[in-house]
Amino acid sequence: MRSEELGETLLPKRLALPIFASDPLSSVAYATQEILLVLTVGGTAFLYLTPWVAAGVVALMAVVVMSYRQVVHAYPSGGGSYEVVSRNLGANSGLVVAASLLVDYVMTVAVSVASGVDNIISALPSLADYRVELAVGFVVLLAAMNLRGVRESGKAFAAPTYLFIGGIVLMVVTGLVKAAFGHTPVAASASYGVLPVDGKDTLAGLGLLMLGLRAFASGCTALTGVEAISNGVPAFRAPKSKNAAATMAVMGTTAVVMFVGITALALMSKVHITDDACQLTGFPGDCHTAPQQTVIAQLAAAIFGGDQSFLFYFIQAVTALVLILAANTAFNGFPLLASILAEHRYLPRQMHTRGDRLAFSNGIIALAVVAGGLLWLYDADVTSLIHLYILGVFTSFTLSQIGMVKHWNRVLGTETDPAVRGSAQRSRVINAFGAVTTALVLVIVLLTKFTQGAWLAVVAAAVLWVMMRGIRRHYDSVAEELAVDDPNAESVRPSNVHGIVLVSKLHKPTLRALGYAQAFRPDSLEALTVAVENDATQELERQWEELDVQVPLKVLASPYREITKPVVQYVREYRRSSPRDAVAVFIPEYVVGHWWEHLLHNQSALWLKSRLLFTSGVMVISVPWQLTSSSKAYHPSRRAPGAVRRGEPAARSEYEKLPAPENA
Repeated sequence: MRSEELGETLLPKRLALPIFASDPLSSVAYATQEILLVLTVGGTAFLYLTPWVAAGVVALMAVVVMSYRQVVHAYPSGGGSYEVVSRNLGANSGLVVAASLLVDYVMTVAVSVASGVDNIISALPSLADYRVELAVGFVVLLAAMNLRGVRESGKAFAAPTYLFIGGIVLMVVTGLVKAAFGHTPVAASASYGVLPVDGKDTLAGLGLLMLGLRAFASGCTALTGVEAISNGVPAFRAPKSKNAAATMAVMGTTAVVMFVGITALALMSKVHITDDACQLTGFPGDCHTAPQQTVIAQLAAAIFGGDQSFLFYFIQAVTALVLILAANTAFNGFPLLASILAEHRYLPRQMHTRGDRLAFSNGIIALAVVAGGLLWLYDADVTSLIHLYILGVFTSFTLSQIGMVKHWNRVLGTETDPAVRGSAQRSRVINAFGAVTTALVLVIVLLTKFTQGAWLAVVAAAVLWVMMRGIRRHYDSVAEELAVDDPNAESVRPSNVHGIVLVSKLHKPTLRALGYAQAFRPDSLEALTVAVENDATQELERQWEELDVQVPLKVLASPYREITKPVVQYVREYRRSSPRDAVAVFIPEYVVGHWWEHLLHNQSALWLKSRLLFTSGVMVISVPWQLTSSSKAYHPSRRAPGAVRRGEPAARSEYEKLPAPENA
């Protein structure tokens, strides 16, 4: 896709919702389950806390959505939390948010895909042994779809997201209607007893409070991905801010309705699920190996007539699909944020480059590699991965809301229009309340999850922060070093240019290099060879004289059969003797068409270049000789990935008729 087609990839609200909101929408599939997993450490004694924990999650969702709607209107350029914090609290605070979000995007992919695989296994238990392979395969598939471009992936992801919403709403409504008419659904696990862990059924006071807070922290996974819309505002069609804010409102309302419905049904149907299946008395099969059904699977079976019904498989299919596709929120948010950071010189510039399909290809590939590695390392286990989750989200939530309060303070300090001031004051109250609330949740998350694995996320974010600071310092120092103070002084021509053509034997590539060197018209020119084998050197000198080559040949002695060291020493000695002269070294090289041919050719040339490039005042010039095998690079049907962006002639139809190399 041409750069001019970027506008055609902008999204209407109906596609923006599944692209940017699939993560928070799909999180309801496991948020209730995470609450129950924590509370059942005390058996069934503390399940009465579930409604209160869920109410806290719903209230927090409302606060965060309202707060981020202010961000969307105030900062429509798409930086989201990073831009808000950087502008209002400084670059270092902005980098804290950026590092936290990058880590959390990786976790979003890992947790969403692992949870999706769990739901597949709930319907097809025979796949349990292939959990990791399935998870990594889905990450690769998602990366490939996103490399096709935002609009194409949005179309692919829209249907599953809407089917999931429809399926969950149908399940909730059906379950509630049955309950209203006296036919309350009963989960298969309702008959299982739940053994408390080490006397946890007697918790009181501070212990009970900590259990409730830990359950609340786990339930807050329902809020992951809420900020993605504020990061992706530039991808919306105009009016961008209005459409993004409307999409965020729809996302928040839909997520709350589904979360409340699933939680209510889980309590009504007496779903029992634990971290360790061996806590369940009456559990069928080997509790050490047999997987438990997810909460969604148990509800679907109870409401729709068993785990062999069509609607059961439908709910499992769309839940698994949307959980896997929910990682798309991260596949859009991570590359966008990485691109902004690269533009600000905190990440390598390659992260800012769009690929052939106008997607940020390097960011997509980096995310897929790291998330796939995590899934492999943690055996695609949701319970293990979830402890590393959501810490970064609430770090960015808190700092961005503090930044927004400062933003509105600045607006109120300069604005005189009563209507604008009134709007700014309302927004400041919303953001201030959001800042206090999310800060409290951040403390809760740290207290309850730190020792269970969240410390790894903290360490990863800290390492990223240090790395990004180092990258910025490097770019700044390079820019300072390369800045032009005096154009006349920097562009002084050398007194003379001495040309050196490196020669191993007298053949066509050597003659071409000699011809090119002469075409450059250096002030002096010589051919240079290293005497590694006396017989070969004598034969070269004989041929040189016999063919009457009009360039003098100099032979360097090499008693230890080295090639690179004598050449580098010779060039450096020339530079020391004539420091105002420049040296142009011409190196004949083969251009090959097969990857394995690189192992057979050009090794000495590559090593020589790598050494000579560190010598001041020396220009290294490669003179290519295309071997016959290199003609495959011009074959129109054999285009390498990224060929369009790299400008390879074979990749563009208007260049396909270019002549092949003269010797092809």
